[in-house]
Amino acid sequence: MRNIRRSEKLLVLGLSIILIFMIIQDWVPLGSLNDVQAIHQAKSSSELITTTLIGVVQFLLLLGLVLIFIGKRYPIWARLWLVIHQLSIFIGVLFSWYLPYFLGYKAEEKVEEYREMFADTHSFLPEMNGIVPNTFHVVFHLTLLFSIVLSIYISLTNNKENSKIYKKAS
Repeated sequence: MRNIRRSEKLLVLGLSIILIFMIIQDWVPLGSLNDVQAIHQAKSSSELITTTLIGVVQFLLLLGLVLIFIGKRYPIWARLWLVIHQLSIFIGVLFSWYLPYFLGYKAEEKVEEYREMFADTHSFLPEMNGIVPNTFHVVFHLTLLFSIVLSIYISLTNNKENSKIYKKAS
């Protein structure tokens, strides 16, 4: 018997949005949200294919894991994987985007590359340390953070919710 919680539905939605982002970000022109031409000039096709495949496979695995256990009790290894894997990706986001942006940490290494690829994309944040995260990436990063929070919530409440269900069924 599956009892699918709202938090699990939202996690599936968040991971699906991230998966779509991973598939289209470097390949599908989305007006001012991305600049596919600039990205393809800055990166080789093999780099882009590799990056896309790594991102897509990671989020397919995470989404598949959630779909296997949705509405059921997640084993400890699945709960840990959901949280740790996404946290690891988010740490990469922090080091790639927000530490250079807010603190200037290794910003000089990122400025030129980010200007090449993202200068003509929409952003709502002010430029800091020569960098400005574009709107498309900010939405992706916030969706990832939201998915991490949901994964932590699901992991911490999983046993409590399921024990209530099993007591009602008995």
